Amino acid sequence: MDEDAFWQLIAECRPPGPDPDAERLAAEVEARLADAPLSAVIGFAEQLATALHRLDRREYGADLSGDASLYTRAAVVAAGRAEYEAVLGDPELFRPYVRDLRWAEALLYAPDQAYRRLTGREWDRSTRHNYESYANTEGWAAR
Repeated sequence: MDEDAFWQLIAECRPPGPDPDAERLAAEVEARLADAPLSAVIGFAEQLATALHRLDRREYGADLSGDASLYTRAAVVAAGRAEYEAVLGDPELFRPYVRDLRWAEALLYAPDQAYRRLTGREWDRSTRHNYESYANTEGWAAR
C-alpha cells in the first residue's frame, strides 16, 4: 500500500458526523483491511507508522506524556490527509488536538486486528519506523 492508497482508505472509512476517539473509523479500517490481501494490512501498518513517526517531534509533544503524544498524533492522522499535512507544516495547528483531548488510540490497533482476522494469529509487528513517542530522535534533537 502506497501513501496515496493509505490516505484514500482513511478518507473512505471516515464516518459522517462526530467520531470521538476515532473508534468508528478504526472499526471500518479494520473491516476493510480484513477483506484485503495481507499485503494491504502490512502496507497500512507501514504507512501509519511513517505518518505517526513524522509527527513525533519536540514541537508537537514536548508538554505531553508518551501516550498522550501518540494518541493525539493518531487523531491528526484520523482527521485525514489535508489536516495531517497542514499540522505537519504548522505545529500551531496541533494545539487544538491537545487542548480538546482529541485522541485516536483505536486506529493504532486496526492493522493488528485485521491481521488476526486474516491469519488467526497475533502479529509481532515490526515496521520501518517506530511510531512510539520520542522514537524519532531527529525530531526530538535539541535545536
